[in-house]
Amino acid sequence: MADEKDWFHSVVPEDDLPPAREIDTTVPHIARIYNYWLGGKDNFAVDREAAEKVMRATPAILPGVRANRAFLGRAVRYLAAEAGTRQFLDIGTGIPSANNTHEVAQAAAPDSRVVYVDNDPIVLTHARALLTSVTGTTAYLDADVRDPATILSGAAATLDFGEPVAVMLIAIMHCVPDEDDPYGIVRRLMDAVPAGSYLVLSQPAKDMVPEKSAEAEASLSQAMRQKVQFRTHAEVSRFFDGLELLEPGVVHLPVWRPDTPVAPDDPVTAMWGGVARKA
Repeated sequence: MADEKDWFHSVVPEDDLPPAREIDTTVPHIARIYNYWLGGKDNFAVDREAAEKVMRATPAILPGVRANRAFLGRAVRYLAAEAGTRQFLDIGTGIPSANNTHEVAQAAAPDSRVVYVDNDPIVLTHARALLTSVTGTTAYLDADVRDPATILSGAAATLDFGEPVAVMLIAIMHCVPDEDDPYGIVRRLMDAVPAGSYLVLSQPAKDMVPEKSAEAEASLSQAMRQKVQFRTHAEVSRFFDGLELLEPGVVHLPVWRPDTPVAPDDPVTAMWGGVARKA
């Protein structure tokens, strides 16, 4: 994990953060499950049990999670270093790990502004502890992806929505089933940002390893006590409707602008992802 003292600096006083909420250790949370998959220690027995159950159902989950983290780094590096993006709205950020959005963006462009959004009290606890250091313009919102109005209102304290913003939805939209209008949520977020903004999105695949994905989806839904929905390539591509997809499009994550050639025998990651620009 990155050194905690270097993680967050807010543009508002720490006292303005929402009060810490009680952490429910009886129900797994996706942020803590991902933390376990990434080798972190900020998780509970119930999270580890759920994570291991999904791993048994689909061994591709571990290479998928790692490929997802690497995809985030490559996408943010491209946006900050090559596309000139200076504002990032990272929704469903999870618990601090290596190569966080602000670290990658501010390494390329120190003036980058980053707002993290999550609804897990453990992530908020990290934020409260880490907002005391001064490392750049980085802030945290305690909010749910299903509430874009609250996210946009809170992020406006740090981000200038008159200038381009990269909206980051990294491995979060599978937690929003179709009945919760995931496409409408993404559309409202992208409607709020100006031309020149970007959408970066990844999502567990339903059709890459179909014989395993249904079991993994059901296992995760049961453990989290809420519906989790993996999606096909066509369904993930629909999130980018109306936007200009960057090459190579919606692809198996290791194929998106890899730093090194992807070997044909590389493990299947069972994740789709892409980056698109708002014209």
